[in-house]
Amino acid sequence: MTGLWIAALAALLLAGLLLWWGGRQQRAAGLPRGRVIYTDPKLWGRPEKPFYDVDSALIGKPDYLVAEGGKIIPVEVKSSRAPDQPYEGHLLQLFAYCLLVERATGKRPPYGILRYRDRTFAVDYTAECEERLLAELETMRALEKRSQVERSHADPARCRACGFRSVCDQKL
Repeated sequence: MTGLWIAALAALLLAGLLLWWGGRQQRAAGLPRGRVIYTDPKLWGRPEKPFYDVDSALIGKPDYLVAEGGKIIPVEVKSSRAPDQPYEGHLLQLFAYCLLVERATGKRPPYGILRYRDRTFAVDYTAECEERLLAELETMRALEKRSQVERSHADPARCRACGFRSVCDQKL
């Protein structure tokens, strides 16, 4: 009987250790408290169906979705060091995931999380953010119809990594 108690105590200690370690890993990843309900397959393996919204014609897969107190929080992880403020493109990407989550679940995320290598930003998802995203999508769609589009930056590293570099007459 003593052996059974020792085994039960060991199992309980192991379970406690695993819970502690899992919480530590979740905090280190910049995830809020809550249950991870979705992960992008590039992080864990098995492909998940991307989110798609017909009205905005957006498609995408956030890195994580965390269920927290009845809310669903999208999390986007970046491998680079954090800027002083999140880049505009990263914010728009996060807002797109917030919109996709709302359209897919009927639950509007109150915020999303941008996790850089060394810093985490919790970004409110307001009506103004959604309007900003939809206006940017409208601008992008208008630009897609143009026959000639000018380069939108002065960053040589970005040019070197561009998939259109071989056919671009504006490369740096």
